[in-house]
Amino acid sequence: MIRSLLFLSAMMLAVAAHAVEPDEVLSDPVFEERAREVSQALRCVVCQNQDIDSSNAGIARDMRLLVRERILAGDTNQQVLDFMVDRYGSYVLLRPPFNATTALLWFSPVLIGLIAALVAIMVLRGARKTKQRRPEPLSPEEEAEVARALSEMDPKGSLK
Repeated sequence: MIRSLLFLSAMMLAVAAHAVEPDEVLSDPVFEERAREVSQALRCVVCQNQDIDSSNAGIARDMRLLVRERILAGDTNQQVLDFMVDRYGSYVLLRPPFNATTALLWFSPVLIGLIAALVAIMVLRGARKTKQRRPEPLSPEEEAEVARALSEMDPKGSLK
């Protein structure tokens, strides 16, 4: 059992770790390391929360090639990131900065949690009030009406 889990874990890591194809790898290991670092900070625009370094999507390949092209042109890592943000927007960053345009992104989990808590509190209070509420007793006129209706019923429960 443990061997199977270790094997599956190793396979998953191996598959996710290397989407970079051999023809993309730069000959200079320093440049390649920088390209990998930048690629791991960029989100694939068609994948869900996957960096372009480990994505097999065609657009991710194009983005990786663009990163390598910019690095070979002499851009710093930050310049490459800034270029990609200018081209694709802040969404392309796996760790977007906190600013006015991304504030909702950062605070939405907290807001959703607060809204869910408020709804839960309101539902529980409503359920408690409904449970505690007892029906009012029948008035004498209503009791007489019920007694008359019951007396008019035959043994099978239908009106005569």
